[in-house]
Amino acid sequence: MSQDVTQLVVLPPGDHAALKAAVKALESSNLAARIADYAGVPVNRVLNLLPKAANRQLSGLVRTAVMKGLEVAVDTLDEKPPPAPAVTFSSILAGVTGGVSGLFGFGALAVELPLTTTLMLRAIAEIARHQGEDLSSIEARLACLEVFAYGTKRTDDSIDVGYYAARALISKYTSDAAAYILERGAVDASAPVISNLVSEIVSRFGLVVSDKAAAGAVPIIGAAFGATVNVIFMDHFQKIAKGHFTVRRLERAHGSAGVRQHYAAIAAGLTPRRGVATA
Repeated sequence: MSQDVTQLVVLPPGDHAALKAAVKALESSNLAARIADYAGVPVNRVLNLLPKAANRQLSGLVRTAVMKGLEVAVDTLDEKPPPAPAVTFSSILAGVTGGVSGLFGFGALAVELPLTTTLMLRAIAEIARHQGEDLSSIEARLACLEVFAYGTKRTDDSIDVGYYAARALISKYTSDAAAYILERGAVDASAPVISNLVSEIVSRFGLVVSDKAAAGAVPIIGAAFGATVNVIFMDHFQKIAKGHFTVRRLERAHGSAGVRQHYAAIAAGLTPRRGVATA
């Protein structure tokens, strides 16, 4: 009886180090924890401060922001960016919008969130191109939008938010959406394939936005530090983007199966209680 043994692909030291950094970003990032550390309050306090009435409004605001991001991804992300990721400038702009939002509270989120999401998406696109993505491809542009679905880590939710688990599901939606957009040449929000993609991203991105919105309810943060919270928010997704597109770059170079095996081994070392599929 023979046993099928798959040999692990050997990664050069530089690529292994890059993958290790990507795993840390994708499997360990927690916006609520970063905000709580900044504010000097327990993370549970941040998570519990968003009013229930505001929470009911949040899904609609997040959906509007994601739809705006999808339109930007399809229409303009293939424009030529600076030669290297100019993420600092985007963070500064996000900080300004966050400061304005902080002055006017939750009500300003309807204006601030789509603007911040667009700024983040453009910074994500710059990171993607820097990692070798061809943004003339609709698939690569939608991969930029996918980043918003990979930014949450919440152990008390039923959603499996591990990177490869999330990516396997979302990639199916983006693949269907890409085929639809290529055929129709435009985004139709009422089309099921578009609605499914947006809904899946909203269900995950909304968790992170709720952490951001809740931070405004922490007295020590308040309006005065709204700009800083937005910079943390922007930086959070830039780290996720760098991890996501590093993994994609390494998969192009070494094959997806081998990179995923290395990813699983590294993730198991970082979080030994959490299993990661290697199939």
